Amino acid sequence: MDVTRIDQIAIAVHNLDDALEFYERAFGLTPEYRERVDSDGVEEAMLNVGGVYIQLLQATRDDSPIARYLAKNGPGLHHLGFGVDSVSGALEHLRDEGVALIDEAPRPGGGGHTVAFVHPKGTGGVLVELVEDPGESDADGH
Repeated sequence: MDVTRIDQIAIAVHNLDDALEFYERAFGLTPEYRERVDSDGVEEAMLNVGGVYIQLLQATRDDSPIARYLAKNGPGLHHLGFGVDSVSGALEHLRDEGVALIDEAPRPGGGGHTVAFVHPKGTGGVLVELVEDPGESDADGH
């Protein structure tokens, strides 16, 4: 498995509009795009900082992972996203290494990406998202 880049640093927020206003006022950052991902129960905004995204995440329903995170921890750093050529191949490698996974198979994510999450138990306490850009995988998923 080759990690090709830091794709994103995800931050859970209570109010996406307020967070965007802060990041623009304080740092001059504006979203490259904003999207609702109903399958994950979030609305996200992606702020590009030198090719690495700051991903701001607001829960859109009370049972979403972000809502549960916010209820337990409050706003703050949620996960780190690693860009990979193939989420399927990365999952296979991590499974072979005995690393605990949240997602056993790749799934659709925001921005047309393919994603999967690695359990913090397997990464020293850090939730890791594997991110494959749209159109990256070949016909067999690798």
